[in-house]
Amino acid sequence: MASSHDADTAGITRRKSLAAIAGAGALGLAGCTQSTGDGGGSDGGDGELSGTINIAGSSTVFPLMSAVMEDFAEMHPEIDPSVSSTGSGGGFSNYFCVGETDFNNASRPIQPAEEDLCGENGVEYIELVAATDAVTVVVNPEADWIDHLTIDELAQIWRSDAAQTWDEVRDEFPNEEIRRFGPADTSGTYDYFIENVTGDAGHTDDYSATEKDNAIAEGVSGSEFAVGYFGFAYYFQNPDQLKALGIDDGDGPVEPSLETAASGEYSPLSRSLYTYPSIESLGEEHIAEFARYFVEQTTNEDLVAGDVGYVPATEETQEAQLEKLEDAIEQAQG
Repeated sequence: MASSHDADTAGITRRKSLAAIAGAGALGLAGCTQSTGDGGGSDGGDGELSGTINIAGSSTVFPLMSAVMEDFAEMHPEIDPSVSSTGSGGGFSNYFCVGETDFNNASRPIQPAEEDLCGENGVEYIELVAATDAVTVVVNPEADWIDHLTIDELAQIWRSDAAQTWDEVRDEFPNEEIRRFGPADTSGTYDYFIENVTGDAGHTDDYSATEKDNAIAEGVSGSEFAVGYFGFAYYFQNPDQLKALGIDDGDGPVEPSLETAASGEYSPLSRSLYTYPSIESLGEEHIAEFARYFVEQTTNEDLVAGDVGYVPATEETQEAQLEKLEDAIEQAQG
């Protein structure tokens, strides 16, 4: 895959490049292999970092991790990276907690069953905060009959006994079938949505489920009566194709934005994003150096906010994450 700088020279902006990566659901540079970080060494004999770095997990964190990895791989051309969008749960269960990847990205904290699976396989890890996101509910730009939803109305659309037509949600809405597009049940965004919107009512199966968030954007942009939800970055990459709805949590509608996510005003759909490095993998210098670089970039406003569309970490958060990371690296390499 071309680097972001190569993409720019071809007349593609970095933002469009990231959107294309998000649609593909995978970032792999030339020569990438699927071996884990337990081999391949950490330098090429002249001090240059080299080796594989394998990352899976959250589709929400994917654009940020891909952007950081692209920059890191440009600085260290002997690095062989693979970043895949598998969903938070899919990444933990199928890759990270069985020892097949070096990092797992997640749009919600690791769950007890996943902790147990990691423990059964001897996978130790730390949790690092990557950014702040606003889970964004989107409709078609032609849907001029809607500009916000209450949490209860949002739940009516997405719970297990979901409304079938829009006028069931609000009387003045049209008597048209609701077309739903959303993340698969392996997604941390799916889990977060149940926890904060539908609760015990669960989540409908009557929707087009995918781990490719750009497919959600495409689905919603194709129908006036469609609705979907995903991380803010995917709306940020497609502002002309989609209309973001304000969410009313009791104090009036609040639109999703970097500012309302950072302040917590966009409630209850503001959330932290994470990455989980394996402590064993941090024993390899090239993986430890990438982990440091990733945390260092979490306060980079141009990249995190400007290019990707998330709220950067504060300096205080970054300092705490770096301290946690250095302790883990010392444990791994000591």
